[in-house]
Amino acid sequence: MNRTTLSLIAGTVALAAITGFATLSEPDASGTDTAEEAAVLPVERSGLLCPAPSASDLAETTYTSFTPVTKGAGSDGSAQLQAAPRESADTDATEDEEKTSGDGQTTDKADDGKADTDNADTDKADDDKKTAAKPVLAPKAPGTPVTGETSGADGPALVGTAEGGFAPGWTVQQTTQVTAGNGRGLLGVTCTAPDTEFWFPGVSTAADRTDYVHLTNPDDSAAVADIELYGKDGAVATTVGEGLTIPAHSTEPVLLSTLTGEKQDDLTVHVNVRSGRVGAAVQALDDKLGGDWLAASADPAGTLVVPGIPKDATAVRLVVFAPGDADADLKVQLAAPTGLITPAGQETLHVKGGMTTAVDLGDVTRGEAGSLVLTPADGSSPVVAAVRVVRGKGDKQESAFIPATGQVGTRASVAGNGAKDTTLSLTAPTGTAKVKVTASAGTGGGTPASQTYTIKQGTTQDVQLPVPAGLKGTYALTVENLTAGTPVYASRTLTATDGGIPGFTVQALPDDRGTVAVPEADEDLRVLQK
Repeated sequence: MNRTTLSLIAGTVALAAITGFATLSEPDASGTDTAEEAAVLPVERSGLLCPAPSASDLAETTYTSFTPVTKGAGSDGSAQLQAAPRESADTDATEDEEKTSGDGQTTDKADDGKADTDNADTDKADDDKKTAAKPVLAPKAPGTPVTGETSGADGPALVGTAEGGFAPGWTVQQTTQVTAGNGRGLLGVTCTAPDTEFWFPGVSTAADRTDYVHLTNPDDSAAVADIELYGKDGAVATTVGEGLTIPAHSTEPVLLSTLTGEKQDDLTVHVNVRSGRVGAAVQALDDKLGGDWLAASADPAGTLVVPGIPKDATAVRLVVFAPGDADADLKVQLAAPTGLITPAGQETLHVKGGMTTAVDLGDVTRGEAGSLVLTPADGSSPVVAAVRVVRGKGDKQESAFIPATGQVGTRASVAGNGAKDTTLSLTAPTGTAKVKVTASAGTGGGTPASQTYTIKQGTTQDVQLPVPAGLKGTYALTVENLTAGTPVYASRTLTATDGGIPGFTVQALPDDRGTVAVPEADEDLRVLQK
């Protein structure tokens, strides 16, 4: 596989269209509901961050970029991903000495007035910077995915921006296959938008685990973040978890075992950004059970859904954390193909405030599609949650993580799907819903196809996917909820068996935030005249 050289760019996310102002859902003084007058417009700029894929020399990584076709968005614009290097003190010093000249080119202030006496190492570094300036994964048009590859341990974190018609619903999938060693298996993550707070229930500092929190800063100034750990007895004392600085346009992988001497199987990580924004993801590597990425849980809530547990799961471990001091009591149910059922012996779960609780659910799906639904037992406090799933037996086991996630909303997309290795799970916990699924053209060709499904109340279905006619390469899936007011949740599972080990990875599909409500033009004028 050819190694792709990736380079640096600042990425930002702005979920407001330039053509309007943000609206309030509350009625104005005249009694008119301004939210009802709002127009739904495509966003015009999006940002995504992808963590450094692997430290293994055996890693093979594929990136797939996709923007769904959005009404009113047009085809103008661009999207690109470039590298965010791991910063060091020397790199920081070098960047501090650089300035931008009037023509937009970077010059070195320390070299002003000096003869060109750079040594070979400096020349090579300059050449590397010039090479790295080329963006990768530049899409041809909305509706058609593009792919890029890198291999070995040198794959960088990526920072990306999309503008114009390429911004609404932009998604990037990062999938890595590691054939041997710690964390071997299939590791996948959907690149995330920068934010200021993240919850990761399901991490570990046990002796057989190597877990990293990857923090990537897309902006022009340094970000400062705290990493807090919570275990079965509450907050875990950390040595260097507070006030971590992530330099501008850089990434920092933080090994959790360096933050504390405590060895615990089940922990929750809270990333709180004091200044700036970061993208955050956890890479969890197990000596025996392979590895995968753990994406952030949905924000703390009383009701949570963990969609798409593989039907052949041999072990499922639920990890829940209750922020704050108040306890939470939850009803635990499985949305199966026939409806909601309660796992035997796991009717309710008590979670103490500020503590992490874990429970083994075994092979809870028992050969059928399933999703976990957590609801308050009695005025319960908000929680965050995730599950660790194991497939296979004995020395041929592989693990992956599924966090609680948000609803599909109007639309959600996921890239990097193959003709035979992809499963899409759809869940409608509270009401029957109609869901439209569209398969895009392939990265190498093919004709889009779509199909509509009915998901009955309280059920989960692994649907038979539409596959593009004449498919070449991989394709993207777009999921649209056609039933307003009925929540739908979704996840996608990729599989890749290697040496008898059932490698897999699962990505949740929350709303793609591709549109934003803004006032109509006459409403804008009325507001400005007040």
